[in-house]
Amino acid sequence: MNNSGGGTRLALYRKYRPTSLAQVIGQPQVTEILQASLDHGAFAHAYLFTGQRGTGKTTVARILAHLVNGLDYSDNLNNDSIDIIEIDAASNNGVDDVRQIRDSVQLAPMNCRYKIYIIDEFHMLSKPAFNALLKAIEEPPERTVWLLCAPSSEDMIQTIRSRCRHLVLRIPSVHAVAKLLMQEGIADEATALEAARAAQS
Repeated sequence: MNNSGGGTRLALYRKYRPTSLAQVIGQPQVTEILQASLDHGAFAHAYLFTGQRGTGKTTVARILAHLVNGLDYSDNLNNDSIDIIEIDAASNNGVDDVRQIRDSVQLAPMNCRYKIYIIDEFHMLSKPAFNALLKAIEEPPERTVWLLCAPSSEDMIQTIRSRCRHLVLRIPSVHAVAKLLMQEGIADEATALEAARAAQS
């Protein structure tokens, strides 16, 4: 946050961080599929979200985790449910780390319908760790959902890729970015378009 004129303003990245699928900008190829799955109660047991840094992979995963369990999601980086477990694979990428996850998967959800694992930077797992987690993703216990986030699926073993519903997030369009800049009063239309194009070049 920063102070301006005695008031407190949220940083833009926090102000515009989505808290629902409807608020996710420029990703209809992801949000429409997820919303349809939720509407029909036919979501997959494992999703793989890929895309460049900053496209919203982890945010979408957090939103989905809450929706699947019928929970409201407000912009709170600390999970508000013991049944939504978020793991950073960049710093927890060894076999021992994965074994702890694999063991906890066997426990039923405590308070929610589903136990959901969000694994960020999933591609950072070592190959032995991938293999150790494979069975839990292939044959997850009932009421377990995996949400895996990575820049690309290319470095993952095919068996894991084939078990996931793969959704690709893209950088929002120039016009979507420009619209936000204009709404914030940062720039007029011409300047906003120029800035948006520069940001994506």
